Amino acid sequence: MSAATAAAKSATVKKDSVPEIIAASMVGTAIEFYDNYCYSIASASYFGVIFFPAATKANPAIGTMLAFLTFAVSFLARPFGSMLFGHFGDKVGRKTTLVVALMTMGISTFLVGCLPGYEQLGIVSIIILCICRACQGVGLAGEWSGAALVATENAPAHKRALYGSFPNLGAPIGFFCAYGLNLLLDTTLGPDTMQAWGWRIPFLCSAILVIIGLYVRLHMSETPIFRQAEAEDRVSKHPLRDLVPYWKEVLLGTAAMGITYSLFYVLGTWSLSYGVKVMKPAFTQNEYLAMQMVSVVFFAIFILVTCVYSDRLGRKTVLISTTLATLVFSLFAMQSLQHNVVTVMLFLCVGFALMGGLFGPCGAYLPELFPTHVRYSGAGLAYNLAAIFGGAFAPTIATALVQATGTVESVGWYLAVMSVIALIALFLIKESKNNDYAK
Repeated sequence: MSAATAAAKSATVKKDSVPEIIAASMVGTAIEFYDNYCYSIASASYFGVIFFPAATKANPAIGTMLAFLTFAVSFLARPFGSMLFGHFGDKVGRKTTLVVALMTMGISTFLVGCLPGYEQLGIVSIIILCICRACQGVGLAGEWSGAALVATENAPAHKRALYGSFPNLGAPIGFFCAYGLNLLLDTTLGPDTMQAWGWRIPFLCSAILVIIGLYVRLHMSETPIFRQAEAEDRVSKHPLRDLVPYWKEVLLGTAAMGITYSLFYVLGTWSLSYGVKVMKPAFTQNEYLAMQMVSVVFFAIFILVTCVYSDRLGRKTVLISTTLATLVFSLFAMQSLQHNVVTVMLFLCVGFALMGGLFGPCGAYLPELFPTHVRYSGAGLAYNLAAIFGGAFAPTIATALVQATGTVESVGWYLAVMSVIALIALFLIKESKNNDYAK
């Protein structure tokens, strides 16, 4: 079939409206980040006592570190999930794959909320928790890359980064929902009830979000670029094998994206644990959650701002500038972490603004590294390897550094190293703003 015939055929197929594209791409990532944030709050605040009671009794910091290790399990499962869902996303289409990814993610999160603790099941409870967390990671791995393609493969060429911001805006929405619900529950039920059983409610509530997400996803259309590739017989039969020649793009995408994850989990997970459990005098859980909820507004704003400028100036210009600013932040901002609302708010607001600047353009530049026939696999693998490289152990590393050095400045040096690695990768990545995305 000729390209002209294929294009004519594609034009007759229903194309989703902009609101439908926004809903289909954003809803899954909002649920993804909601699930992840609920787990990060629980691991920072409750899981040490529930699943590692002996270690927590002996040394609360050790119990928290062990809970953070279960948090890392999801990230370790992500490369497998990205290869699995990437294979089917490039072979059978974006829509079906995203529905299955959402179901995998949602069921795993719901089961965490049903799980008995160590006192009831002993070591088995930890094993089941890790299995649920691994399954959650598998589903999460297939979610973001598919959502990014739903957005960008429906976008006008000059607005790909802006459309790519739609799934990424799910991150602050999920953050706000997760932290807001935990704040409401902690205020209503109190710390003791939350520790006893209240922590389960956010996990169980994810079922409502999954039902909404499934409704939206089942009614969306396949992306026009994938339909065109099908019509022209350009769909890969063996996506992972066909991805091998693009190994440099995968590694560069991973390295460039790593600081995004490191910064996020230092801000969202480690700093919560530090501010509530280690800082002297400490903030209450409610106080710190409230400060994080205010600061996440800057996260959302700068996702949009940097995506608009990424479409105008190019991906590299915006990302290199933001990463340089993150390097400066890493070296000087940790001194703000003291019992002072103004300095902690400055730390969180500036940090989340930089996080938005790093995270926003990735919805365009990671998929743009790869051609259509391996785009789901390539973008997903780079994104999820970055999750391991930058995020899986970030809370554990930060906690261990403070334990070993007795100072929070060591966490800043950790972020600085990750920033330098990202800068090197960004200088090596080619500008992709004007790439032919239909190839």
